[in-house]
Amino acid sequence: MMRAMYSGVAGLKTHQTKMDVIGNNIANVNTVAFKSSSTTFSEIMYQNLTGASGPTANGRGGVNAKQIGLGVTTGSTTVNITGPGATQTTGDAFDLAITGDSFFVVNDGVSNYFTKAGAFYVDGAGNLAMKSNGYNVMGWQVDPNTGLIRKDTVSPLRIMTPANMTSPPEATTNGVCAGILDKNSPQVNTDDGYIMNLNFVDALGYNYTAKFSVKSTNVKGEYTVELTDIIDINGVSIKDLYNAADLADLVKFGEQTVQTERVNCSLQTGYTYNNATGTYYKTVTFPDIAANYDTEKVTGFTYAPGYYPGGAAGSVTVPAEMKMSASMMGETYGVIYDANANAYYKNGQQITTAAQWMAALNVDPARINAATFTFNMDADGGMTFGFTQNFQTIPGLVDNSLTPGGEMTYSVPVEQAEAYGMDVTDPSKDYAFDVAPNGAAIATITTTISGNILKFDTDSGLFESIGGMDSVLLDFNANFTDREGNVISLQNFSDVDVDFTQTKWFENGGTSTMGTEPGDIDGTTGKGKKLGDLIGLSVSNDGTIWGAYDNGNTVLLGQIAVAVFANPSGLEKVGENCYQTTLNSGEFDGIGQDISADGGKMTSGVLEMSNVDLSAEFTEMITTQRGFQANSRIITTSDTLLEELVNLKR
Repeated sequence: MMRAMYSGVAGLKTHQTKMDVIGNNIANVNTVAFKSSSTTFSEIMYQNLTGASGPTANGRGGVNAKQIGLGVTTGSTTVNITGPGATQTTGDAFDLAITGDSFFVVNDGVSNYFTKAGAFYVDGAGNLAMKSNGYNVMGWQVDPNTGLIRKDTVSPLRIMTPANMTSPPEATTNGVCAGILDKNSPQVNTDDGYIMNLNFVDALGYNYTAKFSVKSTNVKGEYTVELTDIIDINGVSIKDLYNAADLADLVKFGEQTVQTERVNCSLQTGYTYNNATGTYYKTVTFPDIAANYDTEKVTGFTYAPGYYPGGAAGSVTVPAEMKMSASMMGETYGVIYDANANAYYKNGQQITTAAQWMAALNVDPARINAATFTFNMDADGGMTFGFTQNFQTIPGLVDNSLTPGGEMTYSVPVEQAEAYGMDVTDPSKDYAFDVAPNGAAIATITTTISGNILKFDTDSGLFESIGGMDSVLLDFNANFTDREGNVISLQNFSDVDVDFTQTKWFENGGTSTMGTEPGDIDGTTGKGKKLGDLIGLSVSNDGTIWGAYDNGNTVLLGQIAVAVFANPSGLEKVGENCYQTTLNSGEFDGIGQDISADGGKMTSGVLEMSNVDLSAEFTEMITTQRGFQANSRIITTSDTLLEELVNLKR
């Protein structure tokens, strides 16, 4: 009876243990990645009343042993560690659900632990850590030399370091010119041409704009494409930034091209040519030189010229009169009028003679003789000046004569281009004249283009070539010498290959749409990128962590490693959703492995929930309750038997 009672007690204890396990499972029904446990019972040793005997030689059979069990005990508690739980979507990129038998590796600063709970976040130090306890998530770092994952000993994944907050810029290496060039577009027929801009960046991330000019030629379907300037974001030319004498010293856009044009020229009306001396003359009359006399003489004077025959035979003299107020003389020449003294002064010296007045008013004595210079003071403080000038003393006078009525005509030498009415100021053009004795000429105009000839097929309107190729290189000089003799490096600029194959020569209502964009025809290759700021983080199925930057770059920042054990059920729970190794689980090698090695994966934005099955737990709870109840009946029944035994004495 005592044995039965103690068996009942053992049964109560064992069922209580099982109830504790069930209670813990139910309590953690909503714990992230919780793995439920189950309990198995084991019988305790047996008491042998008699041993077993074998059969005898005379035919008597053997007898089994007579044994009485001594109760029950907990055989084992097993964690269903490989059973997956349901997944819950969170949308957080660092909430990770892991599949398969592998575990995340985390570290408390001293030891490595293992978990299925993938609720992570980035802490204040930039480390990937567990939300629940701050343990660092362990993984592999990026090799700075190769940019690939270096799979050596796991270490904390610090993914938001200062170095990871930005992505380096990339220089533009390709450009594309596309669109329609309409031959009737008015811009292509102007001196400035049709303007196109190409925006690009150098290796340091600085923005520049290359300006191109497209102009028509005298050949059908052919246009010049020239690089006119490159400016920075502030509109300053790189020629000025680098103190270069010429833009071509810094960058070339194709080879120089020479075009030749021949034009028939005639002398303008009023111009003559002296074949003997090769000199050109312009015939003018006195009113012309009188009109120019003001600009050729003293600034600020107002002239009142007249003309009449006089002086030496064959000469013409012109009296001129000019008037200046006292204030004008003071502002322009520093001549001060003293009303009290009724006198003029300059630099403290009174002005009284014609020579002093000429000096004070900056009159050129070579043009006006002091003997012919007169002055009279006005009542209002102004001054009237008069002089007589002989036109025979004017430099450039070739011939003078008097026409009836007293008008004078004369000829002055002029430049060749003026005689033909041609503008020769364009530095890119050279002019040569083949002149006949009568002054008629043929002008040969040679134009030097620092660019390329863009050709279209005049039958189809499709692109044919530019500089004989499909593309032209914006070729930067790696090193050049500035105007002061300093050698300057331009290695931060990358050469840009500009493709023109997408251009067309069609009628488009007189409007050209041709333009340039960075990047190759595919729109991405060689486009160049500015310095990028980190704007997002993501985790791939294989645990690689990627940073997204606002310049379009995606950079590998690290990889989450996992641990795999021969007997994952042998791991020991240490609380906070973590496990540690035991002698029966197998050891962690400190390196880990890629989760994809055994077909597993990490899913971002979801969490694995508890694998507790409430229906199974409640069923187990009922059977455990009944088992506990039955064992309690063993004790009460044994107590009744003992009571009857005691009552035998009465």
